[in-house]
Amino acid sequence: MALYTHHLPTWKKSEVEAIKQHFADYPVVGLVDMYGIPASQLQHIRQNLREVAYIKMTRNTLTSRALDEVGGEVATMAGHIAGQSALIFTKENPFKLYKLLEQTKTKMAAKPGETAPEDIVVAKGPTSFKPGPIVGELQQAGIPAVIEAGKVKIKDTKTVVKKGEVISAKMADVLTKLDVKPMDVGLILRAAFQNGTVFAPETLAIDESVYLGKITLAAQQAFNLSVNAAIPTTETTGAILAKAVRDARSLGIEAGVYEKDIIDAIIGKAYRSSLALKGIVEE
Repeated sequence: MALYTHHLPTWKKSEVEAIKQHFADYPVVGLVDMYGIPASQLQHIRQNLREVAYIKMTRNTLTSRALDEVGGEVATMAGHIAGQSALIFTKENPFKLYKLLEQTKTKMAAKPGETAPEDIVVAKGPTSFKPGPIVGELQQAGIPAVIEAGKVKIKDTKTVVKKGEVISAKMADVLTKLDVKPMDVGLILRAAFQNGTVFAPETLAIDESVYLGKITLAAQQAFNLSVNAAIPTTETTGAILAKAVRDARSLGIEAGVYEKDIIDAIIGKAYRSSLALKGIVEE
């Protein structure tokens, strides 16, 4: 345990102890970034998560000290603390937590100086603007604007800000006027902890439909391998026996093995062969 905790004021000690107790009460803990979330949206997020998660907000220094005192792998989460951080405690698994937090995000207008999370694209087409100074503002921002049929129109689709670039004041103003909202605002998971393991967000970002498709494909391939290699299992025994029957029947017909279940097929094959031979002779 870190000795410096004993020198904290009483209220700070209480905060640290409360965080440590939450670690004991919940199996999964996430460290989230709350930067840029308006107070009204944050309140809405807390209400939506109330049944599944508890958000603990306190000073970053106290969060860091609590993580250090819990120790082990938990202490490494302190390296992800930056800006406006908070801890979120839940009994859901880390993958479900990540998905829940992604659902808290909403699109908002960009502010000057923010970094584009993805390429920001302005699509071509008509706008609601009438001819005026807006045409020059758009053109100065690199957006190909023209006047057509008494309306301002974007002539071509244009990527105006690349991913990772800083959004200028002029560009932020133009995007707001065009009602382009490129910023995802919500609780951003920086790290999650469960059973001695710290998970990075990219590990938890699973596309469930893609993952399910891979599992389905793997199951189909395993089934086919079992059947073709004649490895009987509860799921494949019926298919293996059916394949064996089909193979045995085909072999019997091709080899002309006179057996009551295939004699009709053998005669039919002989008849078709005789017709083919007759055609060749007549030619």
